[in-house]
Amino acid sequence: MAFYLLLVLILLVPSSNAEWPPSPGYFPSRKFRSMSFYQGFRNLWGPQHQSVDQNALTIWLDSTSGSGFKSIRPFRSGYFGASIKLQTGYTAGVITAFYLSNNEAHPGFHDEVDIEFLGTTFGKPYTLQTNVYIRGSGDGKIIGREMKFHLWFDPTKDFHHYAILWSPKDIIFLVDDIPIRRYPRKSATTFPLRPMWLYGSIWDASSWATEDGKYKADYRYQPFVGQYSNFKASGCSAYSPPRCHPVSASPYRSGRLSGQQYSAMKWVQSHYMVYNYCRDNKRDHSLTPECWG
Repeated sequence: MAFYLLLVLILLVPSSNAEWPPSPGYFPSRKFRSMSFYQGFRNLWGPQHQSVDQNALTIWLDSTSGSGFKSIRPFRSGYFGASIKLQTGYTAGVITAFYLSNNEAHPGFHDEVDIEFLGTTFGKPYTLQTNVYIRGSGDGKIIGREMKFHLWFDPTKDFHHYAILWSPKDIIFLVDDIPIRRYPRKSATTFPLRPMWLYGSIWDASSWATEDGKYKADYRYQPFVGQYSNFKASGCSAYSPPRCHPVSASPYRSGRLSGQQYSAMKWVQSHYMVYNYCRDNKRDHSLTPECWG
């Protein structure tokens, strides 16, 4: 009788793993070589707010400045990842970012693919924002393609791996090798095709970052710190020959996600996605034809 009671309790009590996504079955971060910060990057701004220790980079924001870095090479496709640990506590108004962009090469008419961590207030989770800008859609003509997520873990407790897979066919955002979003190429006008550099930064975005600007950066809690390690940037650089084949984040050379990867992505989107621009009735979707079907 005791055995059956124990069995019933096991079945009734939810597993602590129930809040974790199913395995994607494939782990692309293991396929690409890590590099040290100075092998692939240089400081872009705020050098006094940046330090490197045993290949791990720390950048911070205080009332005087933030900091940013940039890859040495531009790319036309590839896998771009880093393990990142965020600051705990009050971080409202602060953006910690890892992204692709060509804003310096095409000011006022640039492309961008973003992973941004939107700071938060005490007791509330970070929001991970993914975004895609095409040919100046972020340069005063805001046509953002935001999808926002909460995470199934505390990103301040440890390093987790965040990545962007950019190919001529699609863009895939991954967290710990789990695809969370796929942005397909529907047309040349809605997809970034020009070479981009890889960037990271921490900066004050109080006007919009936390609950649409309701909560601002509070420098009583400075410095605000972002830690990066395990850098990966593999693919076709802007200088690679035309025969360079885009890398894949799936078991298939074509880059098509497996059924198991799709299942994991759908699980994340159903449980942890908190905003999808395609479902926002306030948006003018004539400007985002990729939402039509």
